[in-house]
Amino acid sequence: MSSILIPATNEGFAICCETFLVYNSHRSVLYIHIPYCSRKCSYCGFYSLAGKHDRDDYVDALCFELKQRAVVKPLKTIYFGGGTPSLLSLGQMERIVSTIREHYDLSQLQEVTIEANPENLGNDYLASLGSMDFFNRISIGVQSFDDNDLRAINRIHSSRQAFEAINNAASSGFDNISVDLIMGLPGQSCDSWRDNLAAISQMGDKIKHLSCYELTVEENSILKRQIEMGRVTLPDNDVVASMYDILQEWCVDNNFEQYEVSNYCRPGYHSRHNSRYWDGTPYIGCGAAAHSFDSDHRRWNAADVKAYISGCMNGEVPYEEELLTIRDHVNEYVMTSLRTVEGMAKAKIPSEYANVIGKKIQPFVNEGLIVDTNEAYKPTKEGLLHADGIAASLFVD
Repeated sequence: MSSILIPATNEGFAICCETFLVYNSHRSVLYIHIPYCSRKCSYCGFYSLAGKHDRDDYVDALCFELKQRAVVKPLKTIYFGGGTPSLLSLGQMERIVSTIREHYDLSQLQEVTIEANPENLGNDYLASLGSMDFFNRISIGVQSFDDNDLRAINRIHSSRQAFEAINNAASSGFDNISVDLIMGLPGQSCDSWRDNLAAISQMGDKIKHLSCYELTVEENSILKRQIEMGRVTLPDNDVVASMYDILQEWCVDNNFEQYEVSNYCRPGYHSRHNSRYWDGTPYIGCGAAAHSFDSDHRRWNAADVKAYISGCMNGEVPYEEELLTIRDHVNEYVMTSLRTVEGMAKAKIPSEYANVIGKKIQPFVNEGLIVDTNEAYKPTKEGLLHADGIAASLFVD
């Protein structure tokens, strides 16, 4: 695969933008990255900046890119992620929203999500978000309702603030509330994991969606260094597997259905935006470190706020890009599809790879991790737990 760094010249950028606008015109999914946090969580490996920064220049740059990459096709979903988008002032958020309204067709917009942390979700802030008449879904980064867990991973908020944030969001008119939880945190037990799920139950029907992630130790994270120094010990794999089983049972009892490895919802409340990533829908990503996909290319903006702002101020967005081969497409489809309950549709596998994948997947069928139907290879509940490992073993050369 070739990787192309777009030259930092107006002429090169103009040619690139013209080409990009041609091939991105069919995309209807928009992601916006806000790379700011109050402080870094110990497990985080995403690109973000902790502490106070002058964010006005970043919003200016983001609005520039949004204008440059405006598409003709109506948007279906928009997602504000980070970082912590709720750290932006309401004035900064209004500027971004106004730019989107001015330059994009929103006539078919179904879902607009904003990620937020509990400590930012006071009633005044939520009321102001609601007054924009724009966001209809909020994803709250709770991670745990246990204060010991929260301290262990360097979160700012408390369990009390988490409950308050959910109640505030519901009373402010947010019907579609999603909550993030993490399994396998330092010191976490099966009993404390049950307590987390019980906390969700206590909220009644206010929470419509759950993202329950297994803790991942990222190479560039504080947590990685803490483990290497012997300061932190994680639950072993058997304990985490038991947590997954507890989650499955809880979901059945509480009317949550699983539709992806880490995502569960009440009927009809799946994340329309994130589901597009897993089914191969092209999307636009704006902001520092944001990724884009146009069916043929993957593009990623510079993971450097200063470089991003400087580039945009000079009339260009600094990014790199690669052209995907058929093999790349197949492997990406294998990876994303096996993370969903729908599985891998046989009709979407190119004929030249169908037999190879069929042979490679048979051992997992025999083990009861994959179900082979006439139309698809579908992971079982246990198969979903091992989805990434199964997918990696199916990659074609």
